Amino acid sequence: MKLKLLLLGLFLGIFIHAQNSFRLINTPKAVIPFQLINNLIFIPININGADLTFMVDTGVAETILFSLENKELKLDNVEKIKFSGLGGNLSIDGLKSERNLARIGDVMINTSMSLYVILSEEFNISSHVGIPVNGVIGYHFFKDHPIAIDYISKKITVYENTDVFKRKVRKFDKLPISIEKDKPYLNADVEMIREKKASKLLIDLGNSDAIWLFPTLIKDFVYNRPNIDDFLGRGFNGDIYGKRSRIHNFYLGDFKFEKPLTAMPDEYSIQHVNLVKDRKGSVGGEIMRRFSLIFDYPNNKLYLKKNRNFDDPFHFNMSGLDFRQDGMEWQEDRVRIDTRATTEAGKVNEAYKEDSFQYKFRLKPIFAIAGVRKDSPAYEAGLKKDDKVISINGDKTSDMTLEKILEIMKSSEGRSITMIIQRQEEKLTFRFNLEDPIPYQE
Repeated sequence: MKLKLLLLGLFLGIFIHAQNSFRLINTPKAVIPFQLINNLIFIPININGADLTFMVDTGVAETILFSLENKELKLDNVEKIKFSGLGGNLSIDGLKSERNLARIGDVMINTSMSLYVILSEEFNISSHVGIPVNGVIGYHFFKDHPIAIDYISKKITVYENTDVFKRKVRKFDKLPISIEKDKPYLNADVEMIREKKASKLLIDLGNSDAIWLFPTLIKDFVYNRPNIDDFLGRGFNGDIYGKRSRIHNFYLGDFKFEKPLTAMPDEYSIQHVNLVKDRKGSVGGEIMRRFSLIFDYPNNKLYLKKNRNFDDPFHFNMSGLDFRQDGMEWQEDRVRIDTRATTEAGKVNEAYKEDSFQYKFRLKPIFAIAGVRKDSPAYEAGLKKDDKVISINGDKTSDMTLEKILEIMKSSEGRSITMIIQRQEEKLTFRFNLEDPIPYQE
């Protein structure tokens, strides 16, 4: 993490209360385009003059900064703090900065933004997303206005005018939510095999999975079979491990999802999380992307309407590979140019034709393997962590995005995958077939 901060006035142990609210600038509603990558939402925010990219995450209470990608940012009113959350370690060091100026385009402004800065270089999600990501924003983006998220058009709409908002939600289903410790919770029904159980879940847009359940908090919990041990993600305090499986059905109000994938972190990964009373897990982006949805924190409501993604199957990365982007490099593109000689009269001489080539250099992404799940098809084929991925099924990965690579690995069971990788000084070819390790079984 390359973090350049100009810290003006370091105050230890001082807490300055600020309103920390976004307001609309001379408009009844604001429209904010976003990037959608692996079910995660990213928006541009300018802070103290620096253009940054933040992940929208209802699972965090505060606005968190963890990378500046060589940009310079001035921060004032700074104190030292410690973070705790998902992951095995107890805490990590950080900073808190008050009274920053944040703008979202020319439609929203926050003149008193609080920022929490993570100093650990290990916490940086950019390589696992494929774009530079500087931080996450949660409660303070949602708390004062109804916020509509359209996953199809990739636009967020922030509403001010009550009449406009009321017309918008007429055709939506309405669910009650509770805002606890600045995060949204709802009640859903989880049907592991046959019996439906009411479960209090965090609505977590910063989690790309469908559902997380905490086995240690659920009475008489029994893992569905088959299940696998897997790396589930990274929290503030380190890597999160646990099991993945499928459950029979998941019910959200009147909406039903069949055989959704479910992640279940182990006890060690959640030991330092300050959980609200009766929470059993989370519902994430793989469920939420199937709706047009509106969060109304002020009135404790969530509005849902099916979109065209609703009936998509729940696909799993069947390769067993976790990928990361290892920066960019200049690569040479060879472009064929068809040239034809002309006569003195300016006419093309069809009898003379010559091919020539033009060479262009472009910055292109480098992808590597971040991890290999034991006993997976890729593991059995011999792929290893830190292998540099050159091509997949004949296509150069430098012409792909991280999301495109993941789409291939989730595409269809039995699909043949051929990968050319660079391992130290060798180029090696590996072949394997995609295999779903957790098909649902009655």
